[in-house]
Amino acid sequence: MTAAATAANDAAFVEFDHVQKSYDGVSLVVKDLNLKIGKGEFLTMLGPSGSGKTTCLMMLAGFETATHGEIRLDGRNINDVPPHKRGIGMVFQNYALFPHMSVGENLAFPLEVRGMGKDEREAKIKRALDMVQMGQFANRRPAQLSGGQQQRIALARALVFDPKLVLMDEPLGALDKQLREHMQFEIKHLHESLGITVVYVTHDQGEALTMSDRIAVFNDGRIQQLASPADLYERPENSFVAQFIGENNKLPGTIEKLEGDKALVRLATGEMIDATAVNIREKGQQTLVSIRPERVEFKPSMMPPGAHTIDAEVTEVIYMGDILRAVLRVAGSNGFVMKMRNTLGQTRLSPGQTIKIGWDPLDARALDPM
Repeated sequence: MTAAATAANDAAFVEFDHVQKSYDGVSLVVKDLNLKIGKGEFLTMLGPSGSGKTTCLMMLAGFETATHGEIRLDGRNINDVPPHKRGIGMVFQNYALFPHMSVGENLAFPLEVRGMGKDEREAKIKRALDMVQMGQFANRRPAQLSGGQQQRIALARALVFDPKLVLMDEPLGALDKQLREHMQFEIKHLHESLGITVVYVTHDQGEALTMSDRIAVFNDGRIQQLASPADLYERPENSFVAQFIGENNKLPGTIEKLEGDKALVRLATGEMIDATAVNIREKGQQTLVSIRPERVEFKPSMMPPGAHTIDAEVTEVIYMGDILRAVLRVAGSNGFVMKMRNTLGQTRLSPGQTIKIGWDPLDARALDPM
């Protein structure tokens, strides 16, 4: 856990305290949210559309009002503080730049609102544009810039007045894949160099894993799991998190034996496999056994000691450049995926071929069924 994340558990910089949100007075879009964010932390709210993550960001920004509970910034209740007095920078997916203003004028606007003098404004604008490598574009209009350049300007405008906190709502969603990946690293490096606190909203789990100190995975108005990227990926706490974070194979079965966090699972075709029990309470419970595609091997020399092995039928092989994806039928289930590095001498598999695959039992997790 990062120092900022650790600090969040002590003196939180941002805190949601039993926050709820309803638009109609009946259905809750956000259900009893309790969340602490440390100063200098990069926290991502991740989840599918309608999960409540953007509503939480809008309440923190002041564009939505909490139905119940308190939102605190640096120890101060900000429920009734208007957005422009919260000292928060915002970056949106659609950039929200003023088209009739130059880049410099766009950056000057939040400084003028705060009554800043001309010399100080100019110094801050130059610093912010240099920060995002856009110093030579101060006199351009937004329409004269590419999408990536406009997003850099939007980021500079959010940082120009030295905010306590920066909120980002799907800021890279309109960019192409290559530029989006480049901007992910730029934003992360800016966060690290400036020490700012960032709350970032996305539905892209790859983006969240790349950038975040911690990730709050949302579904149905609740946080399903709050953890570091590595913990979320390696140790999902329920089936929703397991299937939402990264690619995941799921084999249905029944808990045959349960001792602490060790489970023996009977698969649909009768095979018995060992797995770590997560959200499993009793023998006889239905389960989904989760195994990541990259943890599956088919070469005996590559299998870890004590690997569990099982027969599999190859149904499809997909060439993806750096990797090969073999789609398998395993224990009566179709769509089981194995990823293989595309290296010289890699054994080529063919549809219809029967192979034996294996994995470390520690990489199998018996989860609650969806």
